[in-house]
Amino acid sequence: MKTIKVGMIGYKFMGKAHSHAYRDIPLFFPKTIHPEMKMICGRNKDGVALASKQFGWGEYTTDWKSLLERDDIDLIDINAPSDAHKEIAIAAAQAGKHIFCEKPLALTLKDSREMLEIVEKAGVKHMVGFNYRFAPAVMLAKKLLDEGKLGDIYHFRAWFLQDWLVDPNFPLAWRLQKEIAGSGSHGDLGAHLIDLAHYLIGDMTEVIGLNETFIKERPVSTNMTGLSAMGSVSGEKSKVTVDDATLFLAKFDNGALGSFEATRFASGHRCTNSFEINGSKGSVIFDFERMNELQVYFTDDRDDVQGFRRVLATDPTHAYAENWWPPGHTIGYEHTFIHEMVELMEAFREDREPVPNFRDGVKCQQVLEAVDLSIEKRQWITISDI
Repeated sequence: MKTIKVGMIGYKFMGKAHSHAYRDIPLFFPKTIHPEMKMICGRNKDGVALASKQFGWGEYTTDWKSLLERDDIDLIDINAPSDAHKEIAIAAAQAGKHIFCEKPLALTLKDSREMLEIVEKAGVKHMVGFNYRFAPAVMLAKKLLDEGKLGDIYHFRAWFLQDWLVDPNFPLAWRLQKEIAGSGSHGDLGAHLIDLAHYLIGDMTEVIGLNETFIKERPVSTNMTGLSAMGSVSGEKSKVTVDDATLFLAKFDNGALGSFEATRFASGHRCTNSFEINGSKGSVIFDFERMNELQVYFTDDRDDVQGFRRVLATDPTHAYAENWWPPGHTIGYEHTFIHEMVELMEAFREDREPVPNFRDGVKCQQVLEAVDLSIEKRQWITISDI
């Protein structure tokens, strides 16, 4: 197998990020299997036609089902809105197609479990889009944890802060409609924090949370691209049906305590996706707005030089870094998607399951729903009961 032929459903924010990743893999990762960008799909004919030409796809269509009928497509990439994930993924698996699906895997835990059952029964490879795992600095934190350099872990605290909804006149995007998005900041931003916690620390056992929707109604927009409002906005308003902010506490299987905060109402924070881990032998701090850096502290440093040190994770010793630029030359957001797709291509080359996969997506959805249930019942919820 020399190439993986890709059909992609979705062409806006994530569609552009995925397309960029597919295009850069052959240039910077020549030894892995290469993706071949066969066809892109979107509901708006003019929009998807333009994206096809701009992003470098061979063909385009407005009918996603036509991708499943083609023998020259191996992998279906799903980055359409969340409410479309289940139907497309199940149909793709039943057609024998491998699947990459953006997070959240589905709108509900029940649906995500059904998706996992069907892809495993079909025997296809499956991957879920938690791209932040693939920042080299995050992977360095994972390495330090696996090597025991931080000792026994006591605390994991994480926060994902954005401010793009602070303006009450920002239009009602699909991300603010529960029937399409599933949830607000919790499922969009908090899902990434939950996955990072699973990746770095392990499983959670109990959670308790609270949330708030600060702006109850917003003006309706005719068109949205990414996190920007475009097109005319009438005087009509519609109800926001998701959370603007969700916070929760967690207990981990290994005895560590966790705190999580996801909000779109933190003025001045564009994309502050951060975590801090405290252990008996040291600590690490990561902030995605400085994604090439990991702050590291070790308790066994000499007293006169103790303190957090800045490690720039761009030397060839760090994950994926040898494929990029000379030491000190930083990489960016788009590279997390490239690394993510490299993991997928390597899984094909080595004939194994990529990580993270639908099992990780289900685990994340389980925590999301446990937090929602704890908010509803105003009590601690045991995750294994969900």
